[in-house]
Amino acid sequence: MQTDIDPRNLIGRKAFDRNGAKIGTIDEVYLDDATGVPEWAAIRTGLFSRDAFVPLEPSELVEGTLQVPFDRALIKDAPDFGVGRHLSPEQELQLYHHYGLDVAPPSPPPDRDFGKLAGTESPEDNGPRPPRPHP
Repeated sequence: MQTDIDPRNLIGRKAFDRNGAKIGTIDEVYLDDATGVPEWAAIRTGLFSRDAFVPLEPSELVEGTLQVPFDRALIKDAPDFGVGRHLSPEQELQLYHHYGLDVAPPSPPPDRDFGKLAGTESPEDNGPRPPRPHP
């Protein structure tokens, strides 16, 4: 998704699936809690006035419309959490799984050798020395 777009400018725009079928109109945009980047759009499908959540990351804004790279049936079957409320991490995870998107795990901490005792590394291999026998 183009991250330089003001999320307020997405509201009211039409959304289409990957085959060009109209999904509905963007009702709300949800931002990532940590980054503030637009992450999800709630699209009013017209079917029982229900909103379907779609991920903005693989979607594109093309000529004033949101092009969502998923089939309309999959979008309409997305979990319904209602609009106007915060999406919990668990709800976001359900949506990621629904769309078959990978969720990046938190990055591991830097690989450091905090457990080594000072002076146990040999200058030749920078690895730990074998234990010395006791006399």
